[in-house]
Amino acid sequence: MNELKLKKSARTRRFIIKKVAPIFNKKGYSGTSMHDITEATGLTKGGIYGNFENKDEIASAAFEYNSKHILDQIRACALSQKTAKNKLFAITEFYRRFLYEPELSGGCPLLNTAAEADDMHPVLRAQVLASIDYIRRSFIYIINEGIQKGAFHKNIDPEFYATVFLGLIEGGIMQMKIYNKAKFLTDCLLQMERLVGGLAK
Repeated sequence: MNELKLKKSARTRRFIIKKVAPIFNKKGYSGTSMHDITEATGLTKGGIYGNFENKDEIASAAFEYNSKHILDQIRACALSQKTAKNKLFAITEFYRRFLYEPELSGGCPLLNTAAEADDMHPVLRAQVLASIDYIRRSFIYIINEGIQKGAFHKNIDPEFYATVFLGLIEGGIMQMKIYNKAKFLTDCLLQMERLVGGLAK
């Protein structure tokens, strides 16, 4: 395959991913049909399978697209602040904005995909784990930064708080979806902010 064909193939793959990523995020792996994919892209099944081996590969690429978007936004929010405390507050504010100005149709791709990423989909499960672990490690990094700079108490356990923060965020999103009430997430974010305040000297 020459360079021109490679470039065209890459463009087509990106086009397909961009079109179907919101569908996978909203309907899930099982709920997204080949008809959904062909309808969204305007391509035939042959056109789709000429660029992707199977539905698993499409779902994997769609999750990568969706999760990268969210993780990039979280990273940007944290980097916009100078202190560890404000970095953590910026992340909670991102999720608070997410309620009213969702970055992606269908909500949080990490939570959505985690519900389906069982042993039947090992590649997708590994991707979800990597994305969630990225957020958890980011919390650990920020908390350690606060400790090293003397802004947070030195005897706190960064891994413990990172686990709790992640649980509050994803648990709040889950309850919000189940009950269809934003208050469940906002209450969890408020509790996280209270805990962050308690870390400071």
